[in-house]
Amino acid sequence: MDSLITAAARALKAGDPLGALKRIALRDDAPALALRGIAMAQLGELGKARLLLRRAARAFGPAERIERARCVTAEAEVALAARDLGWPTQALDEARRTFDAMGDHGNGLHAALLQIRRLLLLGQVTEAGDALDTLDLRAAPAMLTARGELVAFEIALRRGRAAPASAALARAHAAADRSGIAPLCAEVERAEQSLALPAARLIVRGSERLLVLAEVETLLASQHLIVDACRRVARSEAREVRFARRPVLFALLRALAEAWPGEATREMLCAHAFRARRIDESHRARLRVELGRLRRELRSLADVEATPRGFVLLPLSGEVLVLAPPIESPDASILALMADGEAWSTSALALALDASQRTVQRALGALDASGKVRALGGGRARRWLATPTGGFATMLLLPTPPGVG
Repeated sequence: MDSLITAAARALKAGDPLGALKRIALRDDAPALALRGIAMAQLGELGKARLLLRRAARAFGPAERIERARCVTAEAEVALAARDLGWPTQALDEARRTFDAMGDHGNGLHAALLQIRRLLLLGQVTEAGDALDTLDLRAAPAMLTARGELVAFEIALRRGRAAPASAALARAHAAADRSGIAPLCAEVERAEQSLALPAARLIVRGSERLLVLAEVETLLASQHLIVDACRRVARSEAREVRFARRPVLFALLRALAEAWPGEATREMLCAHAFRARRIDESHRARLRVELGRLRRELRSLADVEATPRGFVLLPLSGEVLVLAPPIESPDASILALMADGEAWSTSALALALDASQRTVQRALGALDASGKVRALGGGRARRWLATPTGGFATMLLLPTPPGVG
């Protein structure tokens, strides 16, 4: 490798894309194309970066397997930054196998972290955690160590575990300082700030207050009956009942919990669970059926007892506490995904939310009308931007699939 390519690579590693481009901006050989692509990505020109990286991958010969794999990995990182979650992951899997076969452990680790970050954007927290557990970051370069610890922080945060999140951030901070990369240090500092932001609302006996993550973790370990509206579960100490796929039952449970220690009337329960404005005998019959199912689900945690006007929730131990998201709106998950400041396509949002594109388009239209998001471009190239939701740990507003933990 010639001296200009070496100098440009060192500049990129130090986070100086302009310094790299000064050396190779007019060159079209394969190594220069690859470095130019990485430089454009660092400058935010993601479309140009992907084109340059694809040209570089084609320019490398069949014998240059590891160089082509590096181009594929760099394009995958650009696709992730562009929130192109539909990017074909098979190419990254093949690149990772090439790195392992050729002994390039640093780039293999980098490719693995990209795969895990994609899983997190798709809400697959358990899968991301399992994949991270298989990686060994002890001998990794400082930059990759910091990236890996930031991933560990996000996993812990999404699981509601303050102590592991704080420990991961401390390790990420130390690694980022060793790397000397200013944007990486700034990213760690932004992550640190989220630990002090409200993560949930506690609703009990008709009053509510905001909690930070450490307070949420302490609450979840208590003996009280916690109706967790963030993850749609009911728990008390080590016992837990999931309602992620039972929205009607959870709506009934939450209405009963918010009314505790008083009763929830039949009209109130039907309005919460069935969205019924006028209650007739069919609603009352359905309510009896659904409450019978709820009793069976809750038998290890609480009972539901009938009263003359409705029903009351009776916990087996402690009080009944409701843990709700810091903000609640039909579009909270979309705003949480877009709070990272990146430009999202409709298809990427639909993939991350496990919703239809039409549903996401309607939500974006409403948010656009209210001034909360704005569109860039048109047609298939349209992207959506939103200002970050201030004052809340937005990562905890992201959708969590059943079985996360």
